[in-house]
Amino acid sequence: MNILRLYLRVIGFLAPERKLAITLTLANLALAGIYFLEPMLFGQVVDALAAPGAAQAPRLIAYWALAGFGGVVASVWVSLHADRLAHRRRLAAIEQFFAHGASLPLSFHGENHTGRLARVMNGGVSNLFGLWLGFFREHLATLLSILVMVPIALYMNWKLALLMVGLMTSFAVFNAIAIRRTHKAQAEVEELHHEISTRASDVFGHVGVVQSFTRLREELAALRAMMARVLSAQYPVLRGWAVLSVLNRAASTLTIVAIFALGASLHAKGEVSVGNIVSFVGFSLMLIGRLEQFAGFISGLFFQTHSLRNFFEVLDTRPAIADAADAVDLGRARGEVEFDDVSFGYAGSDGDTVPAVRHLSFRAAPGSTIALVGPTGAGKTTALSLLYRAYDPQSGAIRIDGKDLRSIGLDSLRRNIGVVFQEPGLFYRSIGDNLRVANPDATQAEIEAAARAAEAHAFISTKADGYDTLVAERGRSLSGGERQRLAIARAMLKDAPILILDEATSALDNGTEARIQKALTGLSRGRTTFVIAHRLSTVRNADLILVLDQGRLVESGRFDELVAKGGLFAELADQGKFAPDAVEEVTPELPLAA
Repeated sequence: MNILRLYLRVIGFLAPERKLAITLTLANLALAGIYFLEPMLFGQVVDALAAPGAAQAPRLIAYWALAGFGGVVASVWVSLHADRLAHRRRLAAIEQFFAHGASLPLSFHGENHTGRLARVMNGGVSNLFGLWLGFFREHLATLLSILVMVPIALYMNWKLALLMVGLMTSFAVFNAIAIRRTHKAQAEVEELHHEISTRASDVFGHVGVVQSFTRLREELAALRAMMARVLSAQYPVLRGWAVLSVLNRAASTLTIVAIFALGASLHAKGEVSVGNIVSFVGFSLMLIGRLEQFAGFISGLFFQTHSLRNFFEVLDTRPAIADAADAVDLGRARGEVEFDDVSFGYAGSDGDTVPAVRHLSFRAAPGSTIALVGPTGAGKTTALSLLYRAYDPQSGAIRIDGKDLRSIGLDSLRRNIGVVFQEPGLFYRSIGDNLRVANPDATQAEIEAAARAAEAHAFISTKADGYDTLVAERGRSLSGGERQRLAIARAMLKDAPILILDEATSALDNGTEARIQKALTGLSRGRTTFVIAHRLSTVRNADLILVLDQGRLVESGRFDELVAKGGLFAELADQGKFAPDAVEEVTPELPLAA
């Protein structure tokens, strides 16, 4: 995407308010007319004052004053409405980037750090805002002035005007050379800035690790090394554009001197009057000012180019998971789930696909409990992530109530599935707002009921602000068990017919887990529940156990029959891979005093 196409795309973001944008464009055209009218009137006033009696001078001065006043009024109107337009479109650009970025698949976010994405969004919208303001305040008027003034200058005196054409040519050549020679280096600078943002965000997100391992000095040293690389890459770029600025200014100065010299020669021959020379010099100074403004705009746009490209690259990334054109609404599902020869793999570093799930087939009846077991890395979490379309399988099909997932609208599908992740995923919001993620319309009574069922209400009540307590980023202000209980409460509040428990109680103490297991048993009743199990009771009570190994389903059945087979499941059970059942702690009653 070259600079011109990039700039046109920036301006294209104004399309939703095209009527105002066109009005501002026309106002800028009027301003350009006023700008070139003033030096013409100035020259005519000079000639009128030199004429005997100077009878025309007062009228021309009045016209001049009127043109100047009209220009001021038009400039104020353009600036006011351009500012408002730019602010509105800036917020709209943030909304568009946010909505699109949040809809992109997990694979995209796995490859792009949140710190980098935040910088791309903030840098992109800031540059858009500046360019929109500049477009209406300066760029458009500058370009129109150049386009209008050059033909007029040629009409006034083509010999003098050729000097201006030569200056414009030199500006164009100098800028083209600077862009070509510094483009690659500036791209490196922008990428290094992204690396700094990513590194800083990473440290802030794991500041506890940094402090506990006394890593601050090393992290600071690494950041300084990255900054040194930025400067070593940036200095040659700045040097090139500094040389360009000097060349442009030198060319402008020489052109003005040449205009005076040629003007004096032409005046001596009687070809131009003093007023014509004054008008042309005024034109020339104004045109040079506009050319320098335009050169500054090109310079600024050049330094913003890579930031804008990164911004548009995110917007141009097409989601791998999207609704089909004829996607249907599932309604509230009965909960029948079928995997039919499903295979899925992740892209490896060498470009090859690394299999994670291989030819997986099973059927879960509505309301049944399915336990997934197997060694670490067997593909249990990946298989269940395919159910709510975090990814789509490369082959095979997954169906809910007989409907292929790819034929169901994403929102409709995900409304029917509640998930408790290994990582709870809490937001930097109040406890109540974190729970309302599952059901924004839930009443306070419903929220508290879900919290009680998840054994979370008691600890929430001890907080000074109760359900209004702010949860720190990533839930760091809560213990692991508290975070997990909120995640379980959130799933309960969603009340979905299909439930996925990915090691849902792994972060809880023995007593709390025993109490929550009772709540989860109640929650699972009447729902199709998939459990990545580590408790013996969960596996024993499952309607169907799926034993995975290296992405393949190697065994399936009930607990007793799998143990009797003596296969991998029996081996895992013998090795103590399933934790004994959690036991609820009972506080003994104290004897009453006599």
